[in-house]
Amino acid sequence: MEIREYENFQLEEITNLYQSVGWTNYLERISVLEDAYANSLCVIGAYDNEKLVGIIRAVGDGLTIVFIQDIIIQPEYQRKGIGTKLLKAVMDKYSDVYQMELLTDNTEKTKAFYSSVGFSASDDMGCVSFIRM
Repeated sequence: MEIREYENFQLEEITNLYQSVGWTNYLERISVLEDAYANSLCVIGAYDNEKLVGIIRAVGDGLTIVFIQDIIIQPEYQRKGIGTKLLKAVMDKYSDVYQMELLTDNTEKTKAFYSSVGFSASDDMGCVSFIRM
């Protein structure tokens, strides 16, 4: 497994990743997804040989805040440490950033995963999160 910067947006491989995990809302506006990737702070891919099997996408200023927007691993590659490697690659790249955030499903599986790599629930820190969609 190779973890490296994702430099050349390939629509088919990205849409395959999003479809594999059921994130079809992103696929309803492909041009927006392409622009989102182009304007991301950082995109790192996980490759099995040359096949893209996972991706992490971060937005922010890279100094005071980094927001993990997407982390996707194809289902047959999940639970093999790939998500951890992708997340740690971003954490290492922005190790001096003041605040790293993400928003995820409120399931025991996701809470356990993000806790295992050093994230805390915002309410555990006396904070609250707000979102408008």
